[in-house]
Amino acid sequence: MRKYGFGSFAAIGLTLSLLAGCSGGSADAPAAQTPTPTNNGAEEPAAAEKVTIKFHTHGTEAQYNWEATIAAFEEAYPNIRVELVPLSEKGDTNEATQKLDLAAASGEQLDVLMFSDPASYAQRVGLGMVAPIDSFIGEDGFKVAEEYKVDTQMNGQYYALPGKFNPWYVMLNKDHLDAAGLEVPTDWTWDDFMAYAKALTTGEGASKRYGTYFHGPQNGGWMEFLRLALANRSENTDFLKADGTSNLDDPMFRRTLELRLQMEREDGSSTPYADMLSQKLHYRTQFFNQSASMVLIGSWMNSELGGTEQNPLNFNVAIAPYPKNGESDQIGYTPVTTDFMAVAAKSKHQKEAYQFIRWYTTEGLAKYGRNIPSWNKVSENDLETIVDSILSGTQKPENVDKASLINVLKNSKSGKIIPPVTYQAEVYKALNEQYELLILGSQDLDTTLANMQAAVQEIIDNNK
Repeated sequence: MRKYGFGSFAAIGLTLSLLAGCSGGSADAPAAQTPTPTNNGAEEPAAAEKVTIKFHTHGTEAQYNWEATIAAFEEAYPNIRVELVPLSEKGDTNEATQKLDLAAASGEQLDVLMFSDPASYAQRVGLGMVAPIDSFIGEDGFKVAEEYKVDTQMNGQYYALPGKFNPWYVMLNKDHLDAAGLEVPTDWTWDDFMAYAKALTTGEGASKRYGTYFHGPQNGGWMEFLRLALANRSENTDFLKADGTSNLDDPMFRRTLELRLQMEREDGSSTPYADMLSQKLHYRTQFFNQSASMVLIGSWMNSELGGTEQNPLNFNVAIAPYPKNGESDQIGYTPVTTDFMAVAAKSKHQKEAYQFIRWYTTEGLAKYGRNIPSWNKVSENDLETIVDSILSGTQKPENVDKASLINVLKNSKSGKIIPPVTYQAEVYKALNEQYELLILGSQDLDTTLANMQAAVQEIIDNNK
């Protein structure tokens, strides 16, 4: 599964060079219809022209409920027909992105584009494949940062509206919390998280149960677990800043390393990193097998919280928000995955394409989708209905503390997107290598931090 903002750019070779050649296009809306005179000499607008827009997506019918969603849109906008172009039968985002690039390179009609992660989105904005939509947003009179939980602005402009909303949260074994006399947190800090993990850790040796399990970093992936304290704020949430300079001198990056060290080495409350690698552990089995009481992960797990055939549920589950850094900080900022709903730069029907993405990311997802919307105006009743629908597909939805889940989903929000750089994978690899030396005991914290800063700065300099 792709992870928010941390997948390296896929090499797409010739396709990208072809895309660069066909990039460009204006975001201006199509010219207004010429008024048609009436018999008495007055003028009135002509009937809206019926158009067909093509919607290229990685999402499958099972994942997104496209048939009912598109039918509802066409009923609301009878002058627009939406032709769905599925790019992967399995919902594979890599396959879908490759096919989308080929479609663009071959000059196929593109109108509505759907990207699954910031890297894919940012790269194709850079290629001129995506149209800015600021003029349409201005006509509608809303602010994206206020209207949605995810701010999709890049380089001072908007090129997409956010679709589904998958914030990270903490899955809790509520039975373990009850036994330890702990409440389900609704507002807590990383210090509280560490205290909970310590209190929930029991046993010794092979039968030891850990307070928490961290699924990364590993092999340059799952890098969310190296920016724990960076992610709980609105800006500068990644290893690089928006201007491409290093963010590793931020105190919250050091704080993350200190937290990981203390929990594993001093408190013994997190599953050892060496065990995660050598035993090829996975967050699903660690949680559902009750080997760890708390697991920080993305809310794509909503559809599995009540247990599945592969991972049955034999305890009660609750959800806590992503921890914050200090008592006075605002709760809710967390890493988020979303779908970036965009208008193609070469579309001849940009206004109609925009009308579709605006409707879909608001009413469409709220009433017909199978995912939590990023739209801030989703009512609590709609949110509860969506959650009920998702949990109903699990084995024991009654074992999930639905109120805690809804509370977290309702109050979570994303920081500003930091456009990925083309050498992102090199940065991740360097950080991962140095972290392993630290956590496995080969070097101390100060040396590790200095080596990380030097290695990343060298990568930045080499790519100028």
